[in-house]
Amino acid sequence: MLLTVLTTLGLYAAVVISPGPNFALISRLAVSGNRSTAVGATFGLAFAATIYAILSMSGLALVLTKISWLTSLVQIAGGCYLVYLGLMAWLPDRSTVASQAQPKETKGFGRGFGVGMLVNLSNPKGIAFFIGLYAVAIPPETALWAKLLILFGGFTLEIVWYGLVVLLFSSRRAQMLYQQFGRWIERVLGALLAAFGLRLIAEKIL
Repeated sequence: MLLTVLTTLGLYAAVVISPGPNFALISRLAVSGNRSTAVGATFGLAFAATIYAILSMSGLALVLTKISWLTSLVQIAGGCYLVYLGLMAWLPDRSTVASQAQPKETKGFGRGFGVGMLVNLSNPKGIAFFIGLYAVAIPPETALWAKLLILFGGFTLEIVWYGLVVLLFSSRRAQMLYQQFGRWIERVLGALLAAFGLRLIAEKIL
């Protein structure tokens, strides 16, 4: 059982640290100066991932994937939201950009938590990932304690990794770079968010 836990968490860690919309979101929030918002978003991402994991373990995620119109709607809505976050970084007025670096709905821990949850839950690829991971790595006879340990371990991996991202991008050196190149840093990270969002939309429309 312990080997199952370690194998599953190892595969989970490899996916968590790979670049994606979650990384772009956390780094953008952290580098723009509001650490509490970034920390809130980190916990939001972790809770959303845990929800997907529980759904996958219970078999409900597989049922959801059969409702094609619902998964399409969620994916398109999530893509639109990522595009919105990305476009906020491209506002022409620098003062407006500064105020939008943390959109009004994302200021503070609670608001950041909500945005993190929304971004992660609105990506149906999360369900596909967990279904695929657990189908391969977790045998049906896996004990309950092992499944709970996997859930706790996955949550911890999310917090530790994105917590490190927050520390890195909110460091003094990062803030100094942001003061010099803040507009372009915002635009690059915003473009990444928008690109991820457009890809989600395109997968369902095209």
